[in-house]
Amino acid sequence: MADPKGFLNHGREVARSRPVEERVRDWNEVYVPGSLLPIISKQASRCMDCGIPFCHNGCPLGNLIPEWNDFAYREDWSAASERLHATNNFPEFTGRLCPAPCEAACVLGINQPPVTIKNVEVSIIDKAWDTGDVTPQIPERLSGKTVAVIGSGPAGLAAAQQLTRAGHTVAVYERADRIGGLLRYGIPEFKMEKRHINRRIEQMRAEGTRFRTGVEVGRDVTADDLRKRYDAVVIAAGSTTARDLPIPGRELKGVHQAMEYLPLSNKVQEGDYVTSPISAEGKHVVVIGGGDTGADCVGTAHRQGAASVTQLEIMPRPGAERNPVSQPWPTFPMLYKVTSAHEEGGERLYSVSTTHFEGDEDGNVQWLHLTEVEFVDGRLNQKPGTERKIPAQLVTLAMGFTGPDKENGLVEQLGLHLDERGNIARDADFQTNVPGVFVAGDAGRGQSLIVWAIAEGRSAARGADRFLTGASDLPAPIRPTDRSLTV
Repeated sequence: MADPKGFLNHGREVARSRPVEERVRDWNEVYVPGSLLPIISKQASRCMDCGIPFCHNGCPLGNLIPEWNDFAYREDWSAASERLHATNNFPEFTGRLCPAPCEAACVLGINQPPVTIKNVEVSIIDKAWDTGDVTPQIPERLSGKTVAVIGSGPAGLAAAQQLTRAGHTVAVYERADRIGGLLRYGIPEFKMEKRHINRRIEQMRAEGTRFRTGVEVGRDVTADDLRKRYDAVVIAAGSTTARDLPIPGRELKGVHQAMEYLPLSNKVQEGDYVTSPISAEGKHVVVIGGGDTGADCVGTAHRQGAASVTQLEIMPRPGAERNPVSQPWPTFPMLYKVTSAHEEGGERLYSVSTTHFEGDEDGNVQWLHLTEVEFVDGRLNQKPGTERKIPAQLVTLAMGFTGPDKENGLVEQLGLHLDERGNIARDADFQTNVPGVFVAGDAGRGQSLIVWAIAEGRSAARGADRFLTGASDLPAPIRPTDRSLTV
């Protein structure tokens, strides 16, 4: 145990954010660089090393949280990094992007603010990169087997790294022009600077993983060709079919899916554009959807100089504290969150539904009409007399995703079975109905968290390794049907 009295002597402290007026003028990460290290030893000391560490259950990866908390408290950064990497390929991603279900499951959190697990995690990995503790793990021998991984998001990268380290020759296929999937083009720079992805890719290249960008399997390369060239295939193409809003005015110019809008601002940061082809500058922006993707649109619009930003959510505003009846500890509660993007301004409206869009004579969206809604007998109904309109010259739809892409031919060409939710079905080894074809991440699970994606990638890698060699020493954190207490 780090410090038997740590949770009594120290309160919870988190990373300090840069002032709003400073950070909305750039695209750098919102946190003050280096602000964590002076406090992280004390924060790690708050971990009680519980007899039953429920944080393990809260994290799909099964992270060894009490162990690396103890090493962080003692400032043994090399040992902390080793324990962190034992269960997580990319802690610098999760430490920045995960909503931390482990903290919701922290035993200390029953009656005190929980341990700052996420901040300790990111401190360990950032220190490990600075000190050179993160090095390529090159396999001692090659198996002679080849694997194609389709998709380079967190699930695909995790599967590829695990299989490469097991000695297989792995090629990652990505339809975009750069590796990273939604990490690259869905997550704004202010949440995670892309240098973190770039150095992991260099590590993976040094280990032997090969990358093929600008290649869409199903269109540019047929699935049959891929099956002939590789001994196994792992599909980690994500859940990319965006939920639409088929209401009058949807066809107006200025109404875009979030994943049409967000990648362009990232391409500006990559140097592909001087300014984004879809910009919020000087416009009244409305974001439909109250989740993390919606918050990313809010923060992006602030940085582009929006005249105003309004975020709409059809559900009621969540409570500020856990409901012990409907969301008991250690489940992951749905609470009212103020993200860094929300700190920067804008308005949030809850219990509202969009009825239609109104445009000008040139077909540009100008107004969004909405109405308040309420639950009646378990169903959402419009409240009469609450109709109104708000200015909207740019609208982004951030309402989630309904499943993997079924139009590029991959699912049809392979003859893959789908489950009742429209995701690619798989067995206990993450294998589809086609022998040698595996699926990991959102393509099989549905839209979920980054920790689930990495856990699924690691688990699918074990299944593929067993298929190729008859046995596997690779870890499998989860089963395909595992939903955990945190979902």
